[in-house]
Amino acid sequence: MLKPPTSSRAAPGRISAVLVATAVAGLALSACSNSSNTSGAHHGAMPAQSMSAHDGMSGTGMGMAAGDGLAATTDGLTLLPAASTLPAGVPAPLGFRITGTDGHPVTTFEPDQTKLMHLYLIRSDLTGFQHIHPTMAADGTWTAPLAPARPGTYRAYTAFTAKTAGKTVSAVLSRPLTVPGTATDTPLPPPATTTQADGYTLTVHGGQMMAGMAHTLTVTVTRNGRPVTDLQPYLDSYAHLTAIHAGDLAFAHLHPHGTVNGNHGGPALTFTATLPRAGDWRLFIQFQTHGALHTAAVTLHVG
Repeated sequence: MLKPPTSSRAAPGRISAVLVATAVAGLALSACSNSSNTSGAHHGAMPAQSMSAHDGMSGTGMGMAAGDGLAATTDGLTLLPAASTLPAGVPAPLGFRITGTDGHPVTTFEPDQTKLMHLYLIRSDLTGFQHIHPTMAADGTWTAPLAPARPGTYRAYTAFTAKTAGKTVSAVLSRPLTVPGTATDTPLPPPATTTQADGYTLTVHGGQMMAGMAHTLTVTVTRNGRPVTDLQPYLDSYAHLTAIHAGDLAFAHLHPHGTVNGNHGGPALTFTATLPRAGDWRLFIQFQTHGALHTAAVTLHVG
């Protein structure tokens, strides 16, 4: 039985986790494509398991909801998990509901970046990144099939736009969860301006960022020293950037400016970023080429 959360906010690594699988394994990701590639970034990014080839206008700036993504309840909406742990080393479904002020599951959602729900998973050392798109049953139970995770403390974020109590609310809600076993942290790579994934080189330009201030980030994609100009639409834009803070796991996601025009994206992608915390952030940059999804990761320092 689903139980109400005991706290609306929890720091990673200190509080036992919540969230996991009740639904039947084998439910597929909604509207998924048939391939994804493992990131060439070496700090634990798992391949994201869904893609889109939908043309349209990309988003700009920060993601759909303001805030740091660390609350389990906001605007009358609560992330209600199904269990507290995930098994180590095997695929596992993650079950959850979003409830309204009346305690009942919300069942009406609006698409954002072509999906009704986005689920992000990250380990407390910023490894093991996953970004997938759960499916919802008629009773409001969402199921996200997760890739195998190694032991440790994680945080799961749900990003969505819900219709409840006569209003439309965009939110990012999250909960910690644990994978039992002996956990060994991976050191965070130092800040850098370049990273690689699957033979692609990504270079991040933007100068010194300051917490709470809007900055322009430009990501340039090359391959074998040549500009890449055949990026395909992914979630209605040419890239998706997720930023997670190395201290408290604060969350932000961004999308490049500009209009999607078929399979002709790149080489430069421009984002407007306002990151609320000083310190190191891990950026996970997802982009698609030739039907394959790539995830690159790089550390960015914010003053």
